[in-house]
Amino acid sequence: MIRKILSYGSIAGLIVGLPLFAVTVALQGHPSPSWGVALGYATMLVALSLVFVAVKRHRDEACGGVIGFWPAFGLGLAISGVASAGYVLAWELALAVTGIDFGADYARAVIESKRAAGLDGAALEKLRGEMETFARQYRNPLYRVPMTLLEILPVGLLVSAVSAGLLRNSRFMPARRR
Repeated sequence: MIRKILSYGSIAGLIVGLPLFAVTVALQGHPSPSWGVALGYATMLVALSLVFVAVKRHRDEACGGVIGFWPAFGLGLAISGVASAGYVLAWELALAVTGIDFGADYARAVIESKRAAGLDGAALEKLRGEMETFARQYRNPLYRVPMTLLEILPVGLLVSAVSAGLLRNSRFMPARRR
């Protein structure tokens, strides 16, 4: 089981981590906001589709075609956890290679977008203070790593729950008889 978790999780981590690293390094952390988030979450879904594949193979090969929700969900979460570690590692490596200060860049972008939307005066100054605090906190890996995990773990939780819910029914995509 551990081997299955590590192999599927590592492959999923590479699928989600390599594009993150490559795009961040190539664009120096400044992808277009309109497609950057969409590309990131689409890549997460593609990578975490391996959760479904792993749970189905485990159900069909190791469990005789039957698996309960909780064992399937646990397997999915474990694979998602390994993939998430790959995602975080890729982000940390990208930050180290590029030297970008993502927190400060993000803070500037938020302030600028709110200013363009008409925010001014005390409200803008309050936002500026909050974003300066965020940028300072984001420089600390003990703050940044959990924040990065919060990007991918909910997707892994959702994919694991859906996979477990579907595959607990032995009639859903039954094992092929050879």
